[in-house]
Amino acid sequence: MKEWKSETAISFEEVSVKKSEFRLGPATLDIPAGYITAIVGPNGSGKSTLFRMALNLAKPDQGKVTILGQEIGSGDDDAIKQRIGYVPEEPYAHENSLKGSDKAKIHGFWYRDWDLFRYQELLRILQVNDHQPLGKMSKGMRRKTELALALAHNPELLLLDEPSSGLDPLAWKTMIDLLHRHMDQGDRTILMTSHIVEEVKRLADFIVFMAQGRVLGFYEKDELFSSWFTYYVSGEGLEARDLADLPGQAGIEFAGERTFRVTTGKALEAERWCVNAGLTIVSKSGMELDEIMAALLHGIGLDTKANEARGLRR
Repeated sequence: MKEWKSETAISFEEVSVKKSEFRLGPATLDIPAGYITAIVGPNGSGKSTLFRMALNLAKPDQGKVTILGQEIGSGDDDAIKQRIGYVPEEPYAHENSLKGSDKAKIHGFWYRDWDLFRYQELLRILQVNDHQPLGKMSKGMRRKTELALALAHNPELLLLDEPSSGLDPLAWKTMIDLLHRHMDQGDRTILMTSHIVEEVKRLADFIVFMAQGRVLGFYEKDELFSSWFTYYVSGEGLEARDLADLPGQAGIEFAGERTFRVTTGKALEAERWCVNAGLTIVSKSGMELDEIMAALLHGIGLDTKANEARGLRR
């Protein structure tokens, strides 16, 4: 079993936000330092709100947020923000008239560890021309510019809200490589959101599921995919109620005479249970991220969001 470090980069402690059409929490979530954690969930889950609270761009109605050992909003946050890079889901409209190079000068003035040579190297790798207004850039070109800006001061904590939005496949692969290299030093942390299954599988060490302002679970990625399976189970006189106590059971569907399709989040325990119950496992298959998300939503009665979970792109 792999040993994981226990330090915490971000701590959300009983945070909640209440608005007329949105409610978050109370939610408690600890993001481990030194790893990449991906938050996955349908639109409107509260993912971007967590990011904004981490940057003190939005304040929780209750609870507290601690970043790199300092409670946000308890004093001068500038020192902490020096150690953070951020790519928001949507670019800021008020920056549309700025050239990319102008925004780079602002970053160079504000970040004490701004590395101009690193920024120029990132522009070259990402094939970006930053001498045009941000508002005139294509969505993908602006995304690459924002990524270069966020990485150029070598932040200890990187917050990426849908980082690959608008990127073509080649640029996407380049981004994946850059983020892996950013983590090579061993003392850096990335918290990201993504709707792209392959992106989460390629990057994340840990996965957080969210829906309707609730944290549904926090999982180590490899353990998650080794635990969630779909089984076709058969047995003499088998009925759905006979499978109700199957460990980790998250859904039962009739699949034909004496056969049922069962999903579970405790694969090994479920297999042992079937053997002890004298049932035959006809076949089994691992579940993808969108399928696991849908099963979790079904399990807590949020079936109206289950189809949205399947909207995660592969």
